[in-house]
Amino acid sequence: MKLRVWGSRGSLAAPGPETVRYGGNTSCVEVRLSDGTLVILDAGTGIRPLGISLGEVKGSTIHIFLSHLHLDHLQGLPFFGPLWDPDVDLHVWGPPSPTRTLEQNVARYLSPPLFPVHLEELPSKPIFHDARGDLGIGPALIRARPVSHQGPTVGFRIEDGGRSLAYLPDHEPALGIDLASVEPAWISGHSVAEGADVLFHDAQYTDQEYPSRIGWGHSSVTHAVDFARLCGVGELVMFHHDPLHTDDQLQGMRSQAVDLWGPDGEPPILAAEGMVMALGAAAPRAVDHA
Repeated sequence: MKLRVWGSRGSLAAPGPETVRYGGNTSCVEVRLSDGTLVILDAGTGIRPLGISLGEVKGSTIHIFLSHLHLDHLQGLPFFGPLWDPDVDLHVWGPPSPTRTLEQNVARYLSPPLFPVHLEELPSKPIFHDARGDLGIGPALIRARPVSHQGPTVGFRIEDGGRSLAYLPDHEPALGIDLASVEPAWISGHSVAEGADVLFHDAQYTDQEYPSRIGWGHSSVTHAVDFARLCGVGELVMFHHDPLHTDDQLQGMRSQAVDLWGPDGEPPILAAEGMVMALGAAAPRAVDHA
């Protein structure tokens, strides 16, 4: 597997001079499976430049996995170039809802007056699927499980070639519980992240900010590290950066996470636009970012 971060911000896009290093686009991660199959995790504003980078995609199959339907994870979808190509086989996967189909929910955004073109008029005619259970996509097994966040939300685990990536961009596993006092199997997201080589996890708040934001669906730095440790992941990638946090503030949060992590294993890192990670069965992981 090879992945590239196109958006790591949460809640609202935050372009500007103070967010240049880690980026201002909202959640979007490109994953290339071992056979080249393209899987996209979330459709925040980062999916627009991803679409531009793809160039000619006629005849291609693309899978977009939406963790949930809050706008910061969906708002880039209508600006994704392949959506407008009639020769693309486009599949959109997202959280099941007890009241509406995924297509109906997405159509509430992709329709007037919020958007000038209705979903049913799109040239690609995307096919919508509920993301539930274990799914076979190309050579990979993708696990989708409900997690703790406001509204129907799922976390994803991708297993391919003996390596695993867990993606939990909006997640509050410590809501109402002490993570240290609960059996790990009972913790939200544990079945997605357990033993993963790499975990992308919500780390939106500082420990000082979190008490006034309990129940908002996001994690503090300490909770993100505690969750990653309990799940026994190889490396934590801090994700879903708050739009108010500058590059300097994010680096301070990362320093705290490194201290909490301790000396064993790979220290936590911050997701940054342009960052590339390669997960191979035999080769060590490589990281690069702008």
